[in-house]
Parts: sequence; C-alpha cells; structure tokens
Amino acid sequence: MTQITGGGERHLVLRGRSSRADLGAFLTRALRLDESAVIRFRNRGEGHVAAWVNTGLDVLASRTIEGQATPTDLITAADHLLQTLRQTRSGIIQAGYSMDSAWRGALPPEGGYSHVDDVPAHVLIELAQRGADLAREHSTSQGTPGSLLDQEVLTVRGEGGTAAVTMRAVFAMTGMGFIPKADEDPATGTAGTVDPNEIVRVRARSTWVRIDARFGSVVINRSKIPLFVR
Repeated sequence: MTQITGGGERHLVLRGRSSRADLGAFLTRALRLDESAVIRFRNRGEGHVAAWVNTGLDVLASRTIEGQATPTDLITAADHLLQTLRQTRSGIIQAGYSMDSAWRGALPPEGGYSHVDDVPAHVLIELAQRGADLAREHSTSQGTPGSLLDQEVLTVRGEGGTAAVTMRAVFAMTGMGFIPKADEDPATGTAGTVDPNEIVRVRARSTWVRIDARFGSVVINRSKIPLFVR
C-alpha cells in the first residue's frame, strides 16, 4: 500500500449521491489491473471531473463523475485515494502528495471525434471471453503474448470512417467494468449477462479511437506509438 500524507491543497470535492460509488468502483477496478495505478483527474466544466488511468495494457480508461478537482489537473495514487475515500464521510477527499512524475504521456484530445458506428456490447464481452481463453492457453511466465494483445479483433466502419479495435482495448473495457451486466446468480453460479440492446459507441479522430460504454470509455492510440514511455 502506497503511504502518502499531507497535500491539503490537493483534493476532490464529490457531488451527487452516486459520485462516491462511481469513484470507488473506478479505483477498485484500476487497482485490479495494476496495483500501483496512478489516477489523473481533469475538470470538465463546473460540475464534473474526468478520472483517467493507464490500465497497464497501453490503453487509457476514463470515467466522468460529479465533482471538481483542486488543482484542475490532479495526479495521485489510486490505492491512497481509495483508502481515503473509504475512511472519509464528507464530500472532500484529500488526494495526498503529487504523483506527477509517475504519469507518462499526455491525455488524448477531449473533442473532435467522429461517430463511426455503434456495436452491441455483448460482442465485446464475447471477444474478451475468447481472448481470456487464448491468454490462458498461450501465456508464459512473462504474461500474455504481445501478439495476442495487439491483435485487431474487430473492425468498425461507418460514416465517420474505419476504426480497428484491439484485444488490448477489449480487455481494458471489460476489466474496468464499463459494460453493465445483470447480477450473477450466486445459487447457480451463472455469470452475469449483457442486455442485448446495450451498445458501445465507437468514435475516431486522426490517430485516436475512443470506445464509449455506459460506465466509462477507453482510448486507443492507433499511430502504433506507445501511449506511455517506460
């Protein structure tokens, strides 16, 4: 657990009934993918803040919640923030010391994306399940092969152009829990299912592909240049 103290001028002000739950879910999922995850917050207008994380798959994930960050571009450790969120009952969550040096790379543009097409959400869930099976079959001591992660598993075409979706993006989307699923039945062990009418929206601009689901978005850099310099 990262221990960070102080930083009184660095905080989040959460608004709305669901903002605490939304942030808690985002942080919990981010830490499952990367136990040392760093979160970047950037204000969007007067009432919302976007939370960003590098999922560890060279794919950025984002969720917008009701609230504001101080400063307006705030970077902090996910584990510290989750611990503080659980221990604090007020709407002001102290963010601790800056983790700016741990963030590599710039955020993608907020606007300028063209709508390519909508895809049934269950398609991404099915791709993730197939990908997980292949990963278990072919993984080595070094983890999942890069060739599997880089595979383009879905091509979306529409008036807004063409967008290729990689397995990295699929794993990031499902790993962050951005697609809503019906509750799992504990009596039968049946996995949750996705509403057949649930969709994800694919948008694109120049070198970026953005996939928007109900609970968040993932962004892919299709220029083949890594999002983060290691």
